[in-house]
Amino acid sequence: MLYATYQSLDDIFAPFRTAAHFALSFTPKASGPFAQLIRQQAAGLEMITRFGLSHDRPRFGIGTVKVDGRERPVREEVALELPFGRLLHFARDLDTPLPKVLVTAPLSGHFATLLAGTVRTLLRDHDVYITDWTNARDVPLSAGDFGVEDYVAYLIRFMEEIGPGAHMLAVCQPCVQALAATAVMSEDRNPATPRSLVLMAGPVDVRESPTSVNDLANEKPMDWFERTVIGTVPLRFAGAGRKVYPGFVQLFSFMAMNMDRHREQHEKLYQHLANGEEAEAKKIKEFYDEYFSVLDLTAEFYLETIERVFQKAELATGDFTYKGQKVNPGAIRHTALLTVEGGRDDICGLGQTSAAHDLCSALRPHLKRHHLQANVGHYGVFNGRRWDNEIYPVVRNMILAVD
Repeated sequence: MLYATYQSLDDIFAPFRTAAHFALSFTPKASGPFAQLIRQQAAGLEMITRFGLSHDRPRFGIGTVKVDGRERPVREEVALELPFGRLLHFARDLDTPLPKVLVTAPLSGHFATLLAGTVRTLLRDHDVYITDWTNARDVPLSAGDFGVEDYVAYLIRFMEEIGPGAHMLAVCQPCVQALAATAVMSEDRNPATPRSLVLMAGPVDVRESPTSVNDLANEKPMDWFERTVIGTVPLRFAGAGRKVYPGFVQLFSFMAMNMDRHREQHEKLYQHLANGEEAEAKKIKEFYDEYFSVLDLTAEFYLETIERVFQKAELATGDFTYKGQKVNPGAIRHTALLTVEGGRDDICGLGQTSAAHDLCSALRPHLKRHHLQANVGHYGVFNGRRWDNEIYPVVRNMILAVD
């Protein structure tokens, strides 16, 4: 009922968005004594066209990257395609080989394009790959299930596809799976074991400095999550009948945490459009184009994440298993570890990511480093000015030191 209700409401509003688009196409250019009135009318119509969510992956939009003062073309190439995700390569013609880095994107309601800024910065000095997760509502039931351990298996397979000597950088939620995959590969002496592992603002041990996100995951029993937030994909989609945690539920949950700010931003957007301030309006539109593009998670992945990561903290307690065997981060001996946290992160509390250092007990001190970035929130850890100018140099230097 949850998904069907949402889809019905979206279908009801679709004609209004279409009509607004049609009216906009006939709106005259703002000029003369009625320019302000025309802009206000156009602004109102555009706000109506934006009243809805997208379930399609946006473009990364990285056509070139500046290296040594020159713009170099970048091509998106699919290095490996699996049912629930692709290994995407940002390929370019290189004069000299660069360190290969797998960016492990969150599977938490948004597409991997949320990390476009992260990738763009990394491309300055690295050969970059990313986990490009598929919207679960587009994956047929015949593809089977996809849970937390399947995520770990995908990371191992992706690293093997990239080949020996590569590095792994995980952002937010998949820090747990990235650490688990590195531990499994280390114990198996897999030649493709990451040379370095960068964990950024991820819930390795949620018992440290719990946030409201952690409290929400713990205040309800598992059957509440199954009954309340899991939906069934409608018949019109390729994944019809699949049980999912809908991306729109995750989005509404995130928005509820800062609803006043989102309302203020949309008020600003209307004013910028009405005043003809296109550059300022474009910044807000680009952010919300990405933010309102949502991806469904398989029910098993979501429920296992709640239980195994947020309620039981299995990796931190030594109870995390992969294919029936306990995962031992102490097996990591040669992979350099960098953890990064934001001083004002209200999603992943201080100490939750740096807990990885205690778990990687066999790593020698010179292979461990922690970076605390003061005055940045969760998204500022991997996007924006502080990431570009202060955090990225630390990441780059760690990778270069062991490459």
